[in-house]
Amino acid sequence: MLIPILIFDVALVAWSLHLMQEAIEHQEFSLMLAGTLVALSAAAMLVVYFLMGHCLTYLTNVS
Repeated sequence: MLIPILIFDVALVAWSLHLMQEAIEHQEFSLMLAGTLVALSAAAMLVVYFLMGHCLTYLTNVS
């Protein structure tokens, strides 16, 4: 399950870098904000994946 999430995260980071490059070329703040939000969502997805993995491991081992 980690491999598809990593592939999706790499795609999100590539998209955010593209948005930020377009923002610099067109001098638009909204594209820079969108690129930042996409990069943050990619990082948050990895954090949630690892937190949930630890929680599910703990819950399945306790019972």
